[in-house]
Amino acid sequence: MEREIVDITIIGGGPTGLFASFYAGMREMSVKIIDSLPQLGGQLIELYPDKYIYDVGGFPKILAKDFVANLVTQAHYANPEILLGETALSVVKHDDYYELKTDKGVHLTRTILLTVGIGAFQPRKIGLKEEAQFEGKTLHYGIKDLTVFKDKNIVVCGGGDSAVDWALMLEDIASSVTLIHRRERFTAHETSVNQLMDSKVEVKTSLSIKEIIGENGEVNELLVASRDGNEERISTDHVIVNYGNISSLGPLKEWGLEMERNSILVNTKMETNMEGIYAAGDVTTFDGKVKLIAVGLGEAPIAVNHAKAYIDPKARLQPLHSTSVFS
Repeated sequence: MEREIVDITIIGGGPTGLFASFYAGMREMSVKIIDSLPQLGGQLIELYPDKYIYDVGGFPKILAKDFVANLVTQAHYANPEILLGETALSVVKHDDYYELKTDKGVHLTRTILLTVGIGAFQPRKIGLKEEAQFEGKTLHYGIKDLTVFKDKNIVVCGGGDSAVDWALMLEDIASSVTLIHRRERFTAHETSVNQLMDSKVEVKTSLSIKEIIGENGEVNELLVASRDGNEERISTDHVIVNYGNISSLGPLKEWGLEMERNSILVNTKMETNMEGIYAAGDVTTFDGKVKLIAVGLGEAPIAVNHAKAYIDPKARLQPLHSTSVFS
């Protein structure tokens, strides 16, 4: 059993959690980071390390893996203890600290910050019986190496930001790119959709995949059909499916946190309904909430500052600016 009581334990090692670690270091708090994944970075590293991110201030565009690398370097300012491949299970409140149980041990902490994103996630699949034989070979739910698709014929499935972004990024790498969307309208950002329509990507809407045709894990064709039943065969070497993720907060749902759908309700201090437990990033919800990386990065310092004040009521809620600290 880990007997040292840390000031703040951050559950979730994605962008929000990493920035929270840095900021807790700025407030001279002891920090522990726990994440169920085998590496830091959350969805950015797990699903699309080679995808560009466009909505973080100061970076017109930056690869997800480079953004995470910067955040990891920044997070180490707090000298956090980092525990990967470990899942938080339950908490017990004592007078001035929590006893946090994981699948690998028990940790003592004065406060907890939940930055678990969408929680544990699995990609939403097409739903065909033959799908499994192609998975991990020529059927993909995320991209970790763009060079795999060089000079290949690619079909991207989906109408959200990930699907549109991948189609545009592959345009100059693949031999051809076709984007198939089940609906007429896209949910991706308007700017991205306009770029898509002006690109070389062939766009086909209102089509559903009926069959994946191939052998030995190699896709050769997709059989697609329109709503009126007209069918079409599309030749392809690889299929990338971006239908979103099925997510779950798992054991966190049993903590007694006030929730709305699959999100944790917080107030303007990023406080949950449980004293000393805070949340930030995509896992949270409140009136007017927008789920963007940039928003999570802003919520992290709010949570950390209020956690600092909770531990030490004499501490300043508004800290010195970083320029003053580092100077």
